[in-house]
Amino acid sequence: MGISLYVVVICVVAYAFDFFNGFHDAANSIATVVSTRVLRPIYAVAWAAFFNFVAAFWLGMHVATTVGKGIVETQAISNDLVLAGLVGAIAWNLLTWYLALPTSSSHALIGGLAGAALAQSGPGSLVPHGLLKVTIFIVLSPLIGLLLGYTMRSLVSRIFWHTSPKATARHFRRLQLFSAALYSLGHGTNDAQKTMGIIAILLYTNHYPGMTHFEVFPVVKILACAAIALGTMAGGWRIVKTMGMRITDLKPVDGFCAETSAAVSLFGTAALGIPVSTTHTITGAIVGVGATRRLSAVRWGVTIGVVWAWVLTIPGAALISALTRLLIAALH
Repeated sequence: MGISLYVVVICVVAYAFDFFNGFHDAANSIATVVSTRVLRPIYAVAWAAFFNFVAAFWLGMHVATTVGKGIVETQAISNDLVLAGLVGAIAWNLLTWYLALPTSSSHALIGGLAGAALAQSGPGSLVPHGLLKVTIFIVLSPLIGLLLGYTMRSLVSRIFWHTSPKATARHFRRLQLFSAALYSLGHGTNDAQKTMGIIAILLYTNHYPGMTHFEVFPVVKILACAAIALGTMAGGWRIVKTMGMRITDLKPVDGFCAETSAAVSLFGTAALGIPVSTTHTITGAIVGVGATRRLSAVRWGVTIGVVWAWVLTIPGAALISALTRLLIAALH
């Protein structure tokens, strides 16, 4: 039995979500390197997009498995549910992009799937421990980023205390190319895997020929990373200003510390199969770096507004997806 046209359409929508994920989260990858003027925007997005794509071959498929099997019970998965979940996530991403809010595409997708599942089958269709893990890391990921950013920036200050600011800036302008690449690799590893997990579970529940268990085919990996890379190339310029300029003022050394700290956090959580928010992680790292100068160096009014957007992401996307699922049911 082959795959229906409806399933093909849903796969296309999944890759569209991946594109908008890259588009929305481009600011995460390039805001620091652009705001410190290490790279011009066009070169920054090309640099980030390349390493987003390379991430297809990095650190296994642990996050894809969590998203595909750890949010909604496999027996509750339906084509309509997946489509509604994706529509909710895309709609939330576009809304927050328009409002220039750096929210989490990952949590929009998870909220979308959960909302569609609740509308279709009720609370019993959700996987409690999977949702609990995601919820815990909504709090932990920015805190980990903040702690790592603060620690790394403090350590760098001690190591380079005898170096002139001009010489330090020169060194870290070069090093920031490395840290931006590292962060973009972590971003692609974490975020592209979510789409891989969605498509893998969709193919599995539709009895794709020869597919006897949940697995991510190589072509699915490559297309997912290509889609997020293209989205990054398109760029979410509205959010770059919030991330790179409005939270705190950044120098090349600050950008290096924030990106490296966030990358370390993303690699660790990806290895553990925890679908964290790259947005939360890099924002926490930027705040941590800014706080090493003084607490007033962080524009807390902007930061609190961003946090509120984070809090609303899962329920907001869930509501849109639930309404979409009910609409689909009414049209059948």
